This record gives sequence, C-alpha cells and structure tokens, in this order.
Amino acid sequence: MSAIIIVLIVLAVIALFLVLSGLFTVEQQTRAVVERFGRFLRVAHPGLNLKIPIVDRVAGRITHRVREIEVTVESKTRDDVFVDLLIAVQFFVRETDEAVKAAQYRLTDPERQLSSYVFDTVRALVPEMPVDSVFSEKEKIAHAVKERLSDTMEQFGYTILQTLVNDIQPAPKVKEAMNEVNASARLKEAAKNEAEAKKIHVIAEAEAEARAKELQGVGISRQRLAIAKGLKESVEACSQAGISPEEATKMVLLTQHYDTVTAVGAHCRASVIMLPYTPDGMIQVSDQILQALMVKDEMDKGAAQGQA
Repeated sequence: MSAIIIVLIVLAVIALFLVLSGLFTVEQQTRAVVERFGRFLRVAHPGLNLKIPIVDRVAGRITHRVREIEVTVESKTRDDVFVDLLIAVQFFVRETDEAVKAAQYRLTDPERQLSSYVFDTVRALVPEMPVDSVFSEKEKIAHAVKERLSDTMEQFGYTILQTLVNDIQPAPKVKEAMNEVNASARLKEAAKNEAEAKKIHVIAEAEAEARAKELQGVGISRQRLAIAKGLKESVEACSQAGISPEEATKMVLLTQHYDTVTAVGAHCRASVIMLPYTPDGMIQVSDQILQALMVKDEMDKGAAQGQA
C-alpha cells in the first residue's frame, strides 16, 4: 500500500512539473517564437502562455524596442582625403507575427548585417564628394544610408527609424590644414575690415580738414574786408573834419600799425619782431591797404547793382 502511495506521489510531482514546464511568460514589447519538434508553430504575445511540454519549446524571443548601433566607417573622399564617419542606426522589429518570424529565421546576426550595408553605402557615396562636401552634406549621407537599409531590412521584419552621422573626423594633418585655411581666411577678412575702417577715418579727417581750411579762408576774407571797411570809414571821417584824404589815410595807417605791433607784442612769445620800417616797406603796406579799400568799393557797388 505504501508503495502505491509513493508511486502516486511521484506521478503527481511529475505531472505538476510537466504542467509548470508548459507555462511561460512573455514580457511587454517582446514576442516569443514557439517551435514544435523544431518547426515553427506560432508567435506568443506578452503575458502568460502555454505550450506542450517536451513537444514544444521557446526557440527565441524578439524585442520590439528601438535599438541603436554605431558603425565607424573609414572612406576616401574625391580629393584623396581619408575620413572616419561615425554612423548611428536606430532600428526595431515590427509588431507583427510575419515580421517576428522573419527576424527570427532569416537573419542570424542583424547588427553585423546592418553594419555591412552601412559600410557599402558610405563607401559608395563619400568617394564622389570632396572633403568639404562631406561636412556640409552629412544629411545627404544619412538619408542615403537610411534609404538603403530601409529597402533591404524591410523583408527581414526590421524598420529603420533613423540614421545619423554623429561625427566626421579627417586625418589629424588634414584637420590642422583645414583649421589653418579657415584661420587665414578670417585674418584676411579682419585685415580687410581694418583697412576699410582706416580708409573711412582718413577720408573723414581729410574732409574735415578741407572744410576747416575753407571756413578759415572765408573768415580771413571777411576779416580783411571788415578792416578795409573800417579804414575807409575812418578816412571819410577825417575828410569831413577837414583833413585831406592822403593825410587821413597816412594817419589811420600809422594808428593801425602801432595797434598791430602792440597786439603782437602782447600775445606773441617772440622777443624779436621783424617789421618793414624802411620807406619801401611802408609804401608796400600802404598800397596793399589801399587796394583792399578799392576792392571793398567794387564789391559794394556790385551788390547795390544786384539789388537794383
């Protein structure tokens, strides 16, 4: 009797073990591939699932989460410069039974095969570009890689979410040369701007100096006319007092002469003043003043005629 009980207990344990071994769980965003005697049977979805013990087995689990691989590709540009491109590929398996089955059975190493397609696409495109275009058209490279991978990996159940060119590194010597070219261009532009600023400054100073000299000449001209007008009025006043014009002119000139000498002596730092006190020198001074008076008369007559 005890032997029968032991056998029943053993059978119960075996049955419980078989039942428990037939139960399995599938995580969220994951699918399980179930095989029966090595042949594909079905795709198990997330949650608690049942399989026949010994007969069925879970052959693999496929995740639908987005994964990323980074591939470093060395390629030569059209101008014979070697560059290293870091390509990042984001991909996932579509959430359909057909896609899960294709991903399980048609690809043995999807990441390695993705890398091979990336190498092939980049090395077919970059050699047609100069090194400067590789930097400026990295979006074009990323789009070409994505398009190639999407067309190829679609049949294996994979969807390419995005491809990115994260880094482009030329050889160190090429990088230094490119930096020197850029620095030279910037220095050239800075020198050009500095020269243009100096040119504007010089032109402004020249215009200001020319304007100042013009105004100075106008001031001197007006000053001389005013002096001549004052002398004329003084001569006319002396004439009205009964003094002849010649005597009045000499007296006024002598007065102006002494006033000028006094002003120069008071405001000038010179200790010696050279003056034409010879008869010829004084005659020249008198003639110049008389000529100024005559010019003033002609200008006054011209102005009067113009107003008339």
